[in-house]
Amino acid sequence: MTLHENEVPADEAVVRALLRAQCPQWADLPLSPAGAGTDNTMYRLGADLLVRLPRTADNATSLRTEQLWLPRLAPLLARRVPEPVHAGTPTVAFPLPWSAYRWIDGAEPGPDTVGDWAAFGADLAAFVRGLHAVDLMGATRSGDLSWYRGGSLRDCDEWARRCFEDCRNTPGMELDIDTLERFWREGADLPNPSGPHVWLHGDLKPTNLLVAEGALHAVIDFGCLSVGFPDAEHATVWDLPTEARRAYWAAMDLDEATWTRARAWAIGVGVSGLSYYWHTYPAFVAECRARLQAILADAVSR
Repeated sequence: MTLHENEVPADEAVVRALLRAQCPQWADLPLSPAGAGTDNTMYRLGADLLVRLPRTADNATSLRTEQLWLPRLAPLLARRVPEPVHAGTPTVAFPLPWSAYRWIDGAEPGPDTVGDWAAFGADLAAFVRGLHAVDLMGATRSGDLSWYRGGSLRDCDEWARRCFEDCRNTPGMELDIDTLERFWREGADLPNPSGPHVWLHGDLKPTNLLVAEGALHAVIDFGCLSVGFPDAEHATVWDLPTEARRAYWAAMDLDEATWTRARAWAIGVGVSGLSYYWHTYPAFVAECRARLQAILADAVSR
């Protein structure tokens, strides 16, 4: 499935060619698809490894960030995170960097894998607090660590407005775009956060969380790892069931302004996903719609 105009194709034959050229010790291990997101395609390699290939040259920068920072962050975090074991280099077969990681067993959180959503929300909050408390170790919000979600909502206003208009003009959207845009404006009109910059995972949606024995076990895909203001980190709680969301809110104990900005980030990311992927990625569109519907439902119930 191709999602981007500048996407670099990658299939099992490409992975085999990369392994033969750079990791011959793994070249004959069993290989099978392990999912694909908006930024990367993944393959399980043997029982213990995962190969991740970026879809575009822009996505490839995140692999360098993970290679550099995950080994430093991992010992300081309360849940497992990806462990890079090989930094692949471009070849004729695949002209972008790629990575191999230790495989982490686990399942995506859902009704069949999580027994106590309130406990799950509290566990996620504990992970976020721990990540945000880690010393920056000299890192600053610059270069590969300056992803937009750690910055100002106002800096995103222009593209957000275009996405709202796209959603308004798309048949079958069936969302209250006017209310969502009003919520976006409420967040964007607030002053920027006054607290310090922190480490950010950047995309803590359910597909980047792994469950084992009913509880949060690992946090994966640090492709959006950055340094910045923490408000957008809380945006993905609207992807979780109400019980998890409320437990997260209670555990984080954040002020109303922070939640208003977090909600605006959730809306901005959601409408941009609908605008960009409406015709190409139905599963991701469904995720974005569910998030926006949860925001609207929360507003009615408050």
